[in-house]
Amino acid sequence: MTRSPGSRVPTIAVDARKLADFGIGTYLRGLLGALGRIDSESRYLLLAPAEARELLPGLPANFSWIEEDAPGYSLREQWSIGQHLARHRPDLFHSPHYVLPLRTPTKVVVTIHDLIHLLFPEFLPHPLALPYARLLLRRAVRRADRILTVSAATASDLERHLGVARERIDVVWNGVDDAFRRRREPAGLAPELDGLGLAPGYFLFLGNPKPHKNLERVVRAFARLPPDGRRLVVAGAADTADAAAIHLWARELALGERLIVLGRIAQDRLPALVQGALALVFPSLYEGFGLPLVEAMAAGTPVIASTTPALVEIAGGAAELVDPLDVGAIAGAMALLAADPGRCSALGRAGLERADAFRWESTAAGTLAVYQRVLAGAATQGRPA
Repeated sequence: MTRSPGSRVPTIAVDARKLADFGIGTYLRGLLGALGRIDSESRYLLLAPAEARELLPGLPANFSWIEEDAPGYSLREQWSIGQHLARHRPDLFHSPHYVLPLRTPTKVVVTIHDLIHLLFPEFLPHPLALPYARLLLRRAVRRADRILTVSAATASDLERHLGVARERIDVVWNGVDDAFRRRREPAGLAPELDGLGLAPGYFLFLGNPKPHKNLERVVRAFARLPPDGRRLVVAGAADTADAAAIHLWARELALGERLIVLGRIAQDRLPALVQGALALVFPSLYEGFGLPLVEAMAAGTPVIASTTPALVEIAGGAAELVDPLDVGAIAGAMALLAADPGRCSALGRAGLERADAFRWESTAAGTLAVYQRVLAGAATQGRPA
């Protein structure tokens, strides 16, 4: 951040409690790591559990940690985060999701990744979750000085469903870890996949198998393909109930060893897992961005994605698009790629080119520009807490 001589160093607090999570955790790790590379002047205060520090070990001296382990979506976080803001008085507070503490005595930037909790309440775990999500979402967009979103699709959702004026929203795409861009030769790839019990050429489903991820239709689509030795690999943080449901589908469809469930994969093993796939199958019912799609494109792996608006936007023509509700269409796309190496190569090349648009340094630069606008007082002011 460029400052005029004699100007005060701004302090930016970031709620980083979700550093270890899947989607928001990847966003925080990529964003904060890149901010550490491009902004040596601002002072950053990161609110996170003590063990989270090891996830970002190389941050420069202008980043400091404040220990905070309040559970998400809890009454405790409403009090505790607000206390930190009152005590340290940062110039700006950045919340990477829509939960803001009741006490926010500072300027506020909120990132809203999607409106999944509002648009698909049937996927929520508790009857009270919908009114809670609706309340906090509405408060966040009302209170924030600027609203960051990760796609134009989410920006449109905010306008349509929450009545947010477009001029209050900044769209800043996510990046992708450069580890996915590093191509491995077959001799180097094979040992990494051997450690997972795999050989190259499988279809891959990657992500937490929540209902909107559409895993059941992916499994049923794969079951329609001839048993030619190919496998479907499901990788993600499946809990006991998820794993039981997946194995139930496998028994019903007599998939046997054609379906492999790996559970959560260590971050350093993901690039090899993605690169070894024939294709990523990612026909979500709804996404705000779709990080696995970009990771696969960066790795040169073809992608089968859904026609949901965010995935169409992010894929930019570099994916095979299907109706996510049509099992036959998903199966047809999988069969096409299995039978057509030329189509796979073309999609892989298109994905590599498209992935150049998604770099964490660009995300950090766009986010930093939003911080600057808010700190300069140029942003539309939210209502006081």
